[in-house]
Amino acid sequence: MCPQQQQTGQRAVQAAAYQFKQGPDVPERAIAALPYLLPLLDALPYGRYVFLQFPFIARAMAPLAPVAYLYNSVPFLPFILFIGVYSFIVNNQSMGRFIRYNAMQAVLLDILLIIPSVLMSSVLRPPEGGVALQLYEQGLNTIFLFVAVSVAYGMGSCAVGQTPRLPLVADAASKQLGGDGPSGL
Repeated sequence: MCPQQQQTGQRAVQAAAYQFKQGPDVPERAIAALPYLLPLLDALPYGRYVFLQFPFIARAMAPLAPVAYLYNSVPFLPFILFIGVYSFIVNNQSMGRFIRYNAMQAVLLDILLIIPSVLMSSVLRPPEGGVALQLYEQGLNTIFLFVAVSVAYGMGSCAVGQTPRLPLVADAASKQLGGDGPSGL
């Protein structure tokens, strides 16, 4: 490596370190990332076909198994946690906007999961086979992958101190907190 390339690389590392220090502090980042577990835990049942088709994804989600078991086995725990995040984080003006915005995005992502849940419990029954079963599997896979990628992006952005803008929920989260978009963050 020539000296000029080494200098450029060092500047890039210094710039990244400076940017990392400028964002929210580490506890704020951790608190902002935690609410994203709610939509992920609620989306796990939609991932059953993904887990069968791609076992490495199932292995990646395996550490969540004890949390998911507790989350789904205690009556009303998902609802209590949802209300808790909304009441004690999103509506808590003493918390920073970074934390509140990320919690609001997680809440809205979780609310989006109500639509397929209602459809599956009342309208759609799992088909027996054929093209209908393939479409059903693809629908569930799409729901799970959308939520999983959104959560990974949201948590990853929080980890590095950046504000994530998730598709379908970012503008609504910003407006809910009194901003008009990205500039309101």
